[in-house]
Formats: sequence, structure tokens, C-alpha cells
Amino acid sequence: MTLQERIDLSETHVCSTVFPFLTNHHDTLFGGKAMSIMDEVSFMAATRFCRKTLVTVSTDRIDFNKAIPSGSIIEAIARVQNVGRTSLKVKVEIFLEHMYEEGRELAIEGVFTFVALDENKQPIPVLEGLDIE
Repeated sequence: MTLQERIDLSETHVCSTVFPFLTNHHDTLFGGKAMSIMDEVSFMAATRFCRKTLVTVSTDRIDFNKAIPSGSIIEAIARVQNVGRTSLKVKVEIFLEHMYEEGRELAIEGVFTFVALDENKQPIPVLEGLDIE
């Protein structure tokens, strides 16, 4: 399997409805909840990519481009963007769909960095042991 094929196969999509208990005092998706969704979907994509134990070590800039109102549908899409020796970066985009309207728009985007760990919690190569051409 090539690196690109592995990246393509690990792309992860998660959809949710934004219910009132997920919103802030402005009746829009709470930023901390959005970041939690992003971390989780990026973790899934990273794990699917390398099938190793991973931890989140950082986030690169998260842009909240559009408020997401209660009663919306969101889709979080995570895709491996860069692979280092012991780490990988995953880009996450959250798209907003209004429940009763056509179309969708990019609302939030950010990049999460993960490090692969061994059983002693020491960094290990992300691609070691994988069948990458």
C-alpha cells in the first residue's frame, strides 16, 4: 500500500446534530465541545492511518470561521496532512449544514499533532512496520 492510499483510507467523517445541551449562552456550539469533537475525529484518523498508540501533543491554530447554531447538522472531516518520524499532523474541518436548507459551509478548521508511543510511553516511528511503498 502506498502512503497516499493509507492516507485516503484513514480519512474519517463524523456527523452530529447540535442539540441545545451542546451550546453556549449565544445558542451556538460551545467552542470547547467543537475542539473535543475535532480532537476525537483527528485521533480516529491518525489511529486508522498507523494503528499505533497515539497521544495528542499539540494543536496548530483553530479557526472558528462561522458560528454553528443549535439545531444544525455538523460534519467533522479529519485527514492526515503530514507524516514525520514519530509524529503526524491531522487537519480537521467542521462543516455546518442548516437543518432545513440545502448546502453546507466550512465553519471551523484546525490541525492536531499526534505522537506514536510504545508500551513504555516513549516515542516510536509512526511508519515502522507498515507496508508503505
